[in-house]
Amino acid sequence: MRPTEDTYRHKGMRKKLVQAIQAKGITDERVLDALLEVPRHFFLDSAFDEQAYEDRAFPIGEGQTISQPYTVAYQSQLLELKPFLKVLEIGTGSAYQAVVLAETGVQVFTIERQKKLFDSNKQFELLKKYPNIKFFYGDGYEGLPSYAPFDRILITAAAPEVPPKLLQQLKIGGIMVIPVGAGDVQQMMRITKLNEEEWKEEVFDRFSFVPMLGGRNN
Repeated sequence: MRPTEDTYRHKGMRKKLVQAIQAKGITDERVLDALLEVPRHFFLDSAFDEQAYEDRAFPIGEGQTISQPYTVAYQSQLLELKPFLKVLEIGTGSAYQAVVLAETGVQVFTIERQKKLFDSNKQFELLKKYPNIKFFYGDGYEGLPSYAPFDRILITAAAPEVPPKLLQQLKIGGIMVIPVGAGDVQQMMRITKLNEEEWKEEVFDRFSFVPMLGGRNN
C-alpha cells in the first residue's frame, strides 16, 4: 500500500533531508524547493514510512531503485532547469525524479522499459496532479523522436556510452546529464550540444546506478 497522507512529521523529516542535501553542496533553489515539496514516502510502501527521508536508494521491484535524493538533486542541478523547458527522462522507475523535475516547472517526457513499473505509475494518484509529465512505455535508447528536439535529456541509469540517438534528439545548446561507465561505478557527465557535429563534455563526481538496458520488458 502506498501512503496518501503527508503530515507535519513528514514535512519536518523532508526539511531535514533537504538541509542535509544542501550541506553536501546542492545550491539550486528550484531543485531544493522541489525536494521540499515532493512527499517521497508516497513513492514507497507504507512500511518504509520512517526510512523514506533517509538519503539513500531503495529497491522498487523489477531490479530498479528509487534514487537517493542527493543523486536526484545532483543530476537535476546539472541540468540547469528553467520553467517550460522540454525535458526527456530515460528511466521513469518510481517517478520520483520525474515529479521533482515537474515541480521546477519544466515539461517532462519520461520513458520506462519495465511494463510493471509503467502500469503501476498509471494507478499512482499523486501523478495525476502533474499534467506537465507525459509517460511512455518504450526503449530509452530510442528516445522519443516524434517529440524531439528536447532542451534537456536526463538518463537515470548507467550507460556504457552516450546513446547516439539521444544526442540527435537534443536541441542545439541543449544539455544532457548521463552517468557513463560499464562497471559498478559511473562518472557523471554533462554534455552540451554545440552544433550537429560538436558537443562539450564535462566530467563530475562518481555514482553507482543500475545499468541502462535496451528494448522493452513485458
